[in-house]
Amino acid sequence: MDKEVVIKADGLTKKFGDRMILNGVSLEIYKGETFVIMGGSGCGKSTFLRHLTGALKPDSGKVYLLGKDLTALNEDEMDKLKKRIGMCFQSAALFDSMTVGENVSLPLKEHTKLEKSVIDIVVKMKLELVGLRGFEDLMPSQLSGGMRKRVGLARAIVMDPEIVFYDEPTAGLDPIVAGVIDKLILDLSKKLSITSVVVTHDMKSVFSIGDRIGMLYEGRALQVGTPDEMRNSSNQMVQQFISGSPDGPIRFFQQKDDYLEHLIR
Repeated sequence: MDKEVVIKADGLTKKFGDRMILNGVSLEIYKGETFVIMGGSGCGKSTFLRHLTGALKPDSGKVYLLGKDLTALNEDEMDKLKKRIGMCFQSAALFDSMTVGENVSLPLKEHTKLEKSVIDIVVKMKLELVGLRGFEDLMPSQLSGGMRKRVGLARAIVMDPEIVFYDEPTAGLDPIVAGVIDKLILDLSKKLSITSVVVTHDMKSVFSIGDRIGMLYEGRALQVGTPDEMRNSSNQMVQQFISGSPDGPIRFFQQKDDYLEHLIR
């Protein structure tokens, strides 16, 4: 039985000035899977994610999200489509002047006509899903880094999205808290039948949560496969990145001229 493709990148290219960030990226993401995008700093992971959510338009190529060509949508059509996705930001991106409950309820207040009493119930339910029942009245400044990430996750799922995008969800967290976030991503994906797209270079997270993994390198999709396929890859760059070895084909720039030449290739 063919799997349903909910996200498709077809030959994406993007340049900022002289620098080629995405250089013909093509891949597909299936309904219900947790797809991890990994790669080194500056490889184009976050830029690629912004294209998948419609925040950026490619110089060439197409992005299809839930069957819609993002490059062909007008503003109203894009707004409707964005209500079907959630975004969990690296820094949680909470509003410090709002309580936890107000932060989580914001999408409902902006995009629905639900009564306040109904919104309050939904917020409590979403906070309970991320293990923060009863935290509605606290301010973000009163929370730990891991708790802030979980509030951000509750806000990302408050509209019952079909797809949730995560940008470095475990960045800056200790291993135990990072493990809690990884488990939450998996649990929510299964309980809510969500397709999850996770950008990270945390190798433990990559292999803990990924149904499939795509590695970006120099703006290209170097390889896509299951965790076992990536572990057993014959590609030396994939193996070097997974192992974290400084020795291998992936270059570590120590000279300014070499780096500048690399940027403008």
